[in-house]
Order: sequence, then structure tokens, then C-alpha cells
Amino acid sequence: MFSLFAKTPATSTRHIGAERSAECATLHASSFAYPWGEADFEQLLAAPETYAGGAVEASESKLAGFVLSRCALDEAEILTLAVEPAWRRNGIGRNLLGSHLAGLAAKGISRVFLEVDEENHAARGLYASFGFRQVAERKAYYRSADARQATALVMRLDMA
Repeated sequence: MFSLFAKTPATSTRHIGAERSAECATLHASSFAYPWGEADFEQLLAAPETYAGGAVEASESKLAGFVLSRCALDEAEILTLAVEPAWRRNGIGRNLLGSHLAGLAAKGISRVFLEVDEENHAARGLYASFGFRQVAERKAYYRSADARQATALVMRLDMA
């Protein structure tokens, strides 16, 4: 059980592949109303255009969070980012995203795009802190668990 007074789990950020498909699917299901399945992750993680990183809990090698991007030429789109619910608000997402963006820059990526639910203020704040800015919106893009349709904000980061 996680407590506010518990020590933040020690994690290391590293490249992940298809061997983490089941963990990604489980974590994604705990983060999104309409999650992707294990086969979806297996396919994405095996694709050469996918760049994926995971925050792995040191003592158990359990996946604490992950981020996946699809790269094309000098652009990338962050497809998804998720952190284990019990470990949120402890810097894991920030460390994961920072490492991921550095890796994308090393691959020659100059622009990164993503979509985020306009109601997800924590994620929007995280992305803004890295310099992402809103460039568009997609009305009724997401379905929530209560069948509400939510607007997706399209955000972009120009890597210097």
C-alpha cells in the first residue's frame, strides 16, 4: 500500500520493448477509460518507428510508468504516457518524460506532438513545464468512462 509518507520508489529509466507488453496494458488500463490491450502494445513496442521508455522500480523490476512515441523523419508523436496510480505525483512522470525527450533529441527529432484531454490538468501542467504549447484542439475526441465526450488539446514542443 502506498502512503503519502512512504519513500518514493527508486526507479531507473530505460528503453523497453515488447517483453513489457502485458505490464504496459495493465498500467494503461489503470490510467485510461478505454485502454489498449496487450496485443496493441506488443505491436507498437515491436515497431521500428516506436521509441519507448519505462521507469522500472529498482528492487522488483516492476514497471512504474512508461511513455511511447512514434517517430517519422524529424518529428515524433507521444502516443501515451502512464504512471502506476500509487506512484503518481512523485516525479516519476517528470523523470520519464525528461529522459524520453532527451532520447528523442538524440535521435534527431526536432518537433514533438501529443494530444491530452483538456480536463487532465496534471498532465497539461507536466507538458507545459517542458515547453509544450497548445496548437489545436479536437472536439469530442475522447470518450470518458461516463460516456462524456472530451476535447483533446493538441500540443507541440519545438526542440532546440
